[in-house]
Amino acid sequence: MPIDRQICAEGARHLRRVDPTLAEVIGKIGPCTLRVRRDRFASLTQSILSQQVSTQAAATIGRRLATAAGGRICPEALAGLTDEEIRGAGVSPQKLRYIRDLSDRTADGRLQLSRLGHLSDARVIETLTCVKGIGVWTAQMFLIFVLGRTDILPCGDLGVQNAMQQLYGLAERPPPPEMEAIAALWHPYASIGSWYCWRSLD
Repeated sequence: MPIDRQICAEGARHLRRVDPTLAEVIGKIGPCTLRVRRDRFASLTQSILSQQVSTQAAATIGRRLATAAGGRICPEALAGLTDEEIRGAGVSPQKLRYIRDLSDRTADGRLQLSRLGHLSDARVIETLTCVKGIGVWTAQMFLIFVLGRTDILPCGDLGVQNAMQQLYGLAERPPPPEMEAIAALWHPYASIGSWYCWRSLD
């Protein structure tokens, strides 16, 4: 079952029970408010735009691109825009290539976003990373925030690494094996544990 309010509550109860460190974090932050996004194509496009820029800058570029596309970012609308119009929204040449590849694959059926919800986590990652500019981290964010998968631990995420270092008193950011060891008891709610890690940094 994908993440919803009930799953968030169940996950928080589980995490409080199995991990005293996270229990303290949950006590301070309160209920998990993780919500899934509906528009799969727009979410992937925004993920590409967010690479190596601030959250605010990515949001601004996303709004400009949506305006240029007539209000909604979708393959059909992007196909109707010239490269110059997309670049005019603030999209870099490299990200333009990535967005075109995503749009082309979606339009011609090589990437069927509507079917991803039926695939395993590993298969979703394998499918999405065939798109230029989409790596494992982006695919994991898609699994959590779009498909609502409950048990994703994004070991390559700097925020989760930093949070684990701070919360668990580590000398340096933990490598993936150490992160997996820390989160071993979080399953099947690693996504919610990761969300609390991010929030602990706020």
